[in-house]
Amino acid sequence: MKRHLLTLSIASALLLTSACSENNTVLENNETELTTSVEVDYSSASPLEQDARIKLKKLENMMAQARNQGIDVAREETIVWFSEQFLKFANWDEANPDTIEKAFGYERYYAADKKRLAEELPDFERRKVNEILDKGIDVLGQELRGEIKRRPVNKVDWQGTKAADNMFISNGKPIFPYDYFSKTVGQPLTNTDVYNDHLGALYHGGENLYPVDHDRAINSFLLKEDGTFDQELMKELTDIPDTNIGFLVYWIMGIPEWVEKQEPEVRKGRSLFTGFDVDNPLARDLWGKIIRRTGELTKDKKVTELGFVLANEPHWFAEKGHWTQNFKEMNSISSYTLNKFRAWLDTKYAGNIASLNSNWNTKFSSFDTVEIEIPIDPALQGQPIWFDWSRYNMDRGTEWFKFMQDELHSVNPDADTHVKVMPRMFMYDSRSGGIDTEALAELTTMVGHDAKSFGSKNIRPGKSSQWLEKYSYHWGIVAMFHDFMESVAPNKINVNSESHFLSSGQWRDLDTRTSYVRSVYWLATLLGMDANMGWFWARDPDGSPEDRLEGDLDFFDPGLGGAYAGSNNMQPHVTNEVTQVMYDLNTFSEEIVELREQRRPLRLFYSETTAINIDDYMSESYKLYEELFFEGFPIGFATKNIIEKQNNDNWDIVVVYRNKFVTDAEFDALQAYLSNGGTVILDSSEALSLNEYGQKRNKKLVAGNGTLKVLETKDLNEIKNAALAAIDPESLANVVLSEDNGVDHKTTTWRTAKQENGSYLVNILNFGHNTANLTISLRDGKGFKVKDLMTNNPVDSQFELASEGVLLLEITPE
Repeated sequence: MKRHLLTLSIASALLLTSACSENNTVLENNETELTTSVEVDYSSASPLEQDARIKLKKLENMMAQARNQGIDVAREETIVWFSEQFLKFANWDEANPDTIEKAFGYERYYAADKKRLAEELPDFERRKVNEILDKGIDVLGQELRGEIKRRPVNKVDWQGTKAADNMFISNGKPIFPYDYFSKTVGQPLTNTDVYNDHLGALYHGGENLYPVDHDRAINSFLLKEDGTFDQELMKELTDIPDTNIGFLVYWIMGIPEWVEKQEPEVRKGRSLFTGFDVDNPLARDLWGKIIRRTGELTKDKKVTELGFVLANEPHWFAEKGHWTQNFKEMNSISSYTLNKFRAWLDTKYAGNIASLNSNWNTKFSSFDTVEIEIPIDPALQGQPIWFDWSRYNMDRGTEWFKFMQDELHSVNPDADTHVKVMPRMFMYDSRSGGIDTEALAELTTMVGHDAKSFGSKNIRPGKSSQWLEKYSYHWGIVAMFHDFMESVAPNKINVNSESHFLSSGQWRDLDTRTSYVRSVYWLATLLGMDANMGWFWARDPDGSPEDRLEGDLDFFDPGLGGAYAGSNNMQPHVTNEVTQVMYDLNTFSEEIVELREQRRPLRLFYSETTAINIDDYMSESYKLYEELFFEGFPIGFATKNIIEKQNNDNWDIVVVYRNKFVTDAEFDALQAYLSNGGTVILDSSEALSLNEYGQKRNKKLVAGNGTLKVLETKDLNEIKNAALAAIDPESLANVVLSEDNGVDHKTTTWRTAKQENGSYLVNILNFGHNTANLTISLRDGKGFKVKDLMTNNPVDSQFELASEGVLLLEITPE
């Protein structure tokens, strides 16, 4: 083929890209100065890549002009970087169709169309590169023409950021570090094509995913049978450069063969990512030694700034028929677990075996003879045996993590810790999983989780996508979980060490909306997320899938094999938008922190006791939470511990909804709150009427020095109105937002923070399918001016906000 050389001036390139932007005159005053000749070989490039190359050159020259004017172009630098990367990736994908087809084939949602999808992917990626370039050209053009003014990006200091009490600090300001969990395994941490401002630059160790569980640093295989450490494996940890901040993971999925030989029961009661019995004394001895040694070796190292992740998605679901039993989890328990359960029961029943027998309808002669069938039959839910096992299973899990944390703090007392708790352990109805979300948030020094959302429908057959009837994405699974965690631990850093906002085993969409990406990251950060490591980055710098994705994969689905297809690794628009929204959040970090730290005047009472005993507690509780979420103030939660440990002046009212089962201690906490002047609304006179075993409680709440209102209704709107009426008017922001969105439910939420100068910060998010027509007013009736802080432009008091739109405003009373 004849080699074609296309030599063009930048001015000529601009003429070729009139479709890229409505206004093509940005450089007209400086065209002579910036015009240069470039030689580009387009002989083998696709037409879409040719278009992108011309746009890249245009954007780069606009950036040069912006720099000359003192305008920050960090956002555009990231657009250029991702554009170059994904053009390279597209070419790799085009040259390796069999590999891409195989990747689509691993995900059953795509498997039937794997060949077509593999053929279409390269041009899809190129089109998305063109789209992000078009937007970059448009926005920078607006700034060059003086139509908008953006703040310079406040970048993460990857070397100097520090963990403070409840936020990370970089250069004297709050900062929200970002990166990817499970990031290009096989690439060195010093590779700047993988660790940079665009993808994030958090160093990490101990992270390891299937199929093997002994090729990374902090795992069970560090300790040999003779009691010495495997120094080659330990080097994976000690060789981490002490330059960048990061996090470490205790990967407790595997167990050495020598342990199994000595302890045949060590695998009994295992779960997917906890590959051994946590009650086994030899396993505990092994892990105690590993934790202490690794804690000593990493003391004061930067890689621990974001803490030690004590476990990846721990769970011990112990009910028959649960999906985890497909992986042979919790099919039985060890003698160690049974004996610990017996001891727990002995304490719970104060040594009275007759009381247990009466509760369980059994005839055990002593606590030493108590037996229980695990997995337990879910038909027993609501009965004392179900409660006792479920409550013990939670206490058992919490005790295991206390053991891990205590071992670490014995040698490294300042080490930060968190557990990657799956939000389903709180948000879903099942409570047989052995995780007490509140207890773990209280235990560890940071709050940890892997919160997710659904940007589009659930791709699994038979699974609900009910949120799509009212909203563009599943905002509630993000919001309610964060509001609970922030209520429990308001003064702790919140780390999402595997954010599933972009894809998960249950949802993905190759053409994911960038507006969704911006909205969901903004929402999570506004509600408390201080750092996030997204799932997942799996491209080597040459464009090929990383080491673990090479060859034939045969592990379970959904797993790593199915995760690559339809993920951000194929989505230049999505991956770029993640970084762009994190740039903006960090640029306005002080404002975001101020908005998130507003008082929560209304608290929903949460009882783990009721959650254990009934099968729809969280599903129904969410409906009331949803009703209250769009009223312009943060929602909070109250539990026994929150009432007893936190300042009760932090809220005006506690609403008790569908809480029939509570312990005496929970009841007493609510009574003490009332007696001290608090306000409680009960949905029914049956509220709080039973103890944890379903036995009738003789006592009822009395108002004392407080206010008690019993509604006798199931109507959510009636409960909401009663709750709103009980809030002190002084607790409500002066700013009011009304909306007309074409539907009969609210979709726009807002938060307000009053500034020292009398102005107000206002954040607005629209979760609806439709554009919302919004009107701002002040309760005191004063006039005001509105400014969009993102563009520095004035805004009318009446305006439109598109579906998934995000606004950060300043309102100044006149």
